[in-house]
Amino acid sequence: MSDIFSEVDEELRRERLREIWARHGNLIVAAACVVVLGVGGWRGYEWWQAKQAAENGARFETAMTLVKDGKPAEAEAAFSKIATEGASGYRMLARLQEASALAKKDSAAAVKSYDLIVADGGATATIQDLARVRAGLLLIDTASFADLRTRIEPATAADRPFRHSAREILAFAAWHAGNSDEARKWSEMIMGDRQSPASVRTRIEMLGALIQPEAKS
Repeated sequence: MSDIFSEVDEELRRERLREIWARHGNLIVAAACVVVLGVGGWRGYEWWQAKQAAENGARFETAMTLVKDGKPAEAEAAFSKIATEGASGYRMLARLQEASALAKKDSAAAVKSYDLIVADGGATATIQDLARVRAGLLLIDTASFADLRTRIEPATAADRPFRHSAREILAFAAWHAGNSDEARKWSEMIMGDRQSPASVRTRIEMLGALIQPEAKS
């Protein structure tokens, strides 16, 4: 008897499946297609991203090779093309390199390029700070201390990766401007930061020897 009941239950299940398929077969097929197409589309997008990253990486490496080979004009053109057409991350790196190459022949134009990177909302805070520091290095002998402080001070905060370089620039710029108080302020900030590199500390100690006599005079 149990076998008969089992056969009846199996037949009822098959009948229910046939009814479900008759009513919703088209929807089931469509849903399956959506899943397959979605997975296929995502895999295709991942493949495209990997391909783009490889291509941009190769172009960036080629441009860097031109720099090493002493071909600044060709390197500048290559970086300019990546900055215009490349993926977002490589565009920012290329813009930094383009400005760096430009600095060798036109520092004012390079500073403008760095300023554009700082003002670009698409750039990360790290990239912006690097642009600030590089522009500051170009301006340290010509810009006023007030101008340099306005430009660079955001990069001196305790959590910023280029704070050591930014603080050092301001310390030397203040000393160059004859502002011993500001020079001492930034020097003390560097010496008080346990993560300040040894090379920066050494230069600041040398600067301290120059500041002290001025404070006594």
